[in-house]
Amino acid sequence: MIKIITDDLVEKFKDFLINEEKASATLEKYMRDIKAFRQWIAGSELDKRRVLEYKEHLISKFAPASVNSVLSSLNSFFEFNNWHDMKVKMLKIQKQIFARKDKELSKAEYERLLDAAQKKSNEKLYLLMQTICSSGIRVSELQHITVEAVKQRQATINCKGKMRIIILPGELCRMLTEYAKTQNITSGAVFITKTGKPLDRSTIWKMMKALCESAKVSKDKVFPHNLRHLFARTFYTLQKDIVRLADILGHSSVNTTRIYTMETGEIHRRQVQKLGLLRI
Repeated sequence: MIKIITDDLVEKFKDFLINEEKASATLEKYMRDIKAFRQWIAGSELDKRRVLEYKEHLISKFAPASVNSVLSSLNSFFEFNNWHDMKVKMLKIQKQIFARKDKELSKAEYERLLDAAQKKSNEKLYLLMQTICSSGIRVSELQHITVEAVKQRQATINCKGKMRIIILPGELCRMLTEYAKTQNITSGAVFITKTGKPLDRSTIWKMMKALCESAKVSKDKVFPHNLRHLFARTFYTLQKDIVRLADILGHSSVNTTRIYTMETGEIHRRQVQKLGLLRI
């Protein structure tokens, strides 16, 4: 049986993902991965050898986790088309024990980003970063921070078919109420574009990156999801309740939450040194 990736097959797979109620970001990623693979094979007939060559190509360019992410998309596409013989094994990755210090945003760096936003008179970004960081929501959930939610001091998040309530700090609600008034936003999402649409992930990403130089924070650390990580680490440090944190973050598995609460190797080293088990 000849296997060629056609427009029709890609569209049918897209419809399947939509019917499976995949999140829009997940849908976009699957499509991006499949189209990149299709472009790489340049319309040629598909066989296992070509898939393995592409796997090696990915390994030479990307980190193992990124490679597995792409392979997962391709395997799902192959499974959908009953091309079971095309599926490839994922890379085995040693479980990460410590967070990378060069990737994790510290509270001090977060404060400098806020200062930079204030100096640039970017009140929207100033409040947006605090909203994510003080509530732990995903950037894709920012659209649920509405004028109505601010009045109720809580937001109802519907993500991947799961509903959860996010409590909004009182001081944050006060600031968002004042901001909405000055911007003449009377209902709907608080953080919107000039045309009234909710800000998208790409726009927020670019806005944050523009602060890096003046805030003296590495660009590798500055992106919306790292604000969520900072919330999780801070919450866990104070509360030590990973199950409660998983509920707040909307994780179905505590194992996912553990990734957010990882300490850096340096912090672990200091803790070990305090055990007093060395005779000097």
